[in-house]
Amino acid sequence: MPPSPEMNVETSGSLDLSGELPPVMLEEPIRGSRAWSAPDLTSEDWTIQFSENALEEIHTIAETIRNHPLPDFLRTPEDFEIPHLREIASSAKSILDQGCGFCVMEPFPLDSLNDQEQVECFRIFSQLLGRPVAQKWDGTMMYDVTDTGQPYSYGVRGSYTNVELPFHNDNAFGIRLPEYVGLLCKRPAREGGVSRFCSLHSVHNRMLEQHPGPLKRLYQPMLFDRQKEHAENAPPTVWAPCFSWNGTKLKARVNVSLVQKGYEISGKKMDDELQDALECLQNVVGSEDLWVEAPLERGQIQFLDNQNLIHYRSRFTDDPDPEKKRHLYRIWLRDSGAQSYDGLI
Repeated sequence: MPPSPEMNVETSGSLDLSGELPPVMLEEPIRGSRAWSAPDLTSEDWTIQFSENALEEIHTIAETIRNHPLPDFLRTPEDFEIPHLREIASSAKSILDQGCGFCVMEPFPLDSLNDQEQVECFRIFSQLLGRPVAQKWDGTMMYDVTDTGQPYSYGVRGSYTNVELPFHNDNAFGIRLPEYVGLLCKRPAREGGVSRFCSLHSVHNRMLEQHPGPLKRLYQPMLFDRQKEHAENAPPTVWAPCFSWNGTKLKARVNVSLVQKGYEISGKKMDDELQDALECLQNVVGSEDLWVEAPLERGQIQFLDNQNLIHYRSRFTDDPDPEKKRHLYRIWLRDSGAQSYDGLI
């Protein structure tokens, strides 16, 4: 049985998430609807419209929030009669679990809600898909994705900058990854900030076909920068594989830049095999036939399966007016482990 992640700390100063058993590589192609390529999909496969009845239910929730204030996170979907929102959430979950793995819902009624109502209605609706969990070590539950002006560097997440974010899982360096990631677009960027999605099953199939040697190295552990999302004296890196296979399910931790940073901050040299494997991985995920693009516009909600999909965001330029800057609300959903960031307690 793999060791408890909070106890297994490698002597090199990294938190060891690799487990005790030698890795087993999946050596057969993955079949089915989850292993899609771009020509397989149309926008109808991922787009969901809020019905008029569902919009009425959102306004009813907002009116309750307005007239009967409570602290954030005390309200749940069970406090409301929202059958149409439940139906929409069920459709979304079907797409996430059996379909292409991501969906875009519209139109969320931002113009008729104040900022608090927007966040609370989004949070309450999101709970129909899963349990919200902390997105930072300090317990932050709802996360503002916006350019803070800080450079993308050690301890500064890319979501706080305007830089290009190559294909990745959210929290690839974490002990437990979120199962779903949700985004509500309050304001898009003036230019850029475009989302792309890519099936990890299709990436693995392509790697197995074209780069089996480098793929094997990606099943071996490597260092990931933890971006300072840990206790003060905890290890700054984790030691974990990119791909893992338990005999029934493929899992992945994809974030090439955080692997590179992991080796930089640990003062270690990356082995040649890993460098080659990461380069092959980047080339494969960059193949245009493997990803689809879905720009996120004002009033749209986007959900994705963070454990079977990787996503990309292009570099963006904000409006000079601070009131018109790109601003998304992000929520993480995970039903396993605790609600804390590491999911341990």
